[in-house]
Amino acid sequence: MFENRNIRLLYLKIYRKTKDFLLSAKSREFFVFLFFFVVAAGFWLLQTLNNDYETEFSIPVKLRNVPDDVVLISEPAPEVRVRVKDKGTVLLNYMLGKSFYPLTVDFDEYQGNENNHVRITSSEYRRKIVVQLNASTTLLSMRPDTLEYYYSTGASKKVPVALQGKVSAGMQYYLPDTVFTPDSVWVYAASDVLDTITKAYTQPVVLENISDTLRRQVALSAHKGLKFVPAAVDLMLPVDIYTEKTVEVPLLGINFPADKALRVFPSKIKITFQVGLSKFRQITADDFHLYVSYEELLHLGADKYSVKLKSCPEGVSHVRFNPEQVDFLIEQISGNESY
Repeated sequence: MFENRNIRLLYLKIYRKTKDFLLSAKSREFFVFLFFFVVAAGFWLLQTLNNDYETEFSIPVKLRNVPDDVVLISEPAPEVRVRVKDKGTVLLNYMLGKSFYPLTVDFDEYQGNENNHVRITSSEYRRKIVVQLNASTTLLSMRPDTLEYYYSTGASKKVPVALQGKVSAGMQYYLPDTVFTPDSVWVYAASDVLDTITKAYTQPVVLENISDTLRRQVALSAHKGLKFVPAAVDLMLPVDIYTEKTVEVPLLGINFPADKALRVFPSKIKITFQVGLSKFRQITADDFHLYVSYEELLHLGADKYSVKLKSCPEGVSHVRFNPEQVDFLIEQISGNESY
């Protein structure tokens, strides 16, 4: 309560001082001076902008209607620098309000030039720039004064898309697959270059600790003299969560003579493993195989065998056995002798 009263008194004190200052003679003189200063500055600015000035703008260059089977060896300059002269008010309008249309170069208009080399001089594209300027504006210069590019008509073939980079899932998650749409693209290049290309790699992708299915568009990594169609693909990284499962699998003997048999204690091994939740029901004991050969046991020199997994289903990891070792006996079927 005491603090609220202090704040109110402070507010009233500041209010009275501000009101006294604004109504004082000195304050009125200051605001009169400020008004005439702003008016004078405005007249000075208008007078200054009425003079002629020179400035430079950039206009983007766009090459359009390039066929799929055409590979650009060198592309035209990305922009043309234009130097103009006019009154300051007009140039200010260019800087603050007016946007220039791109300078478009239609590939079809210049196709068929000798050696697949296109040269467009400034006199050819000057008119496209002038029509965007005010009638009072003088065009002084353009840089570069020539737009040129080289191209070739490449052979083509279809190649699969491959991921370039590093992707990893977060704790207790894993990435069962990498899905591209489309999963293959057309590549255009000279015949000798085309023979060396087996995959279309993406631009480097680095994604770590992913915990949910991720989708994004990624560009393909192309080089000069090489062109992919399409130039980008959709990437999907499905994420699954690990869970544990245990199955019982018998240990079987192979390559045993007809009069001998393998006895194992215990006869079945518990296999515990990690698998994605989406495959939990799909993976069963039938997907695991525990085999030991007759020859391996003869050369073992012991009556205990360390369990080894001969084949493991896809998507299974962190496999553990219980027990890890078993007792075994090679039994003579036709008699009582054992080894």
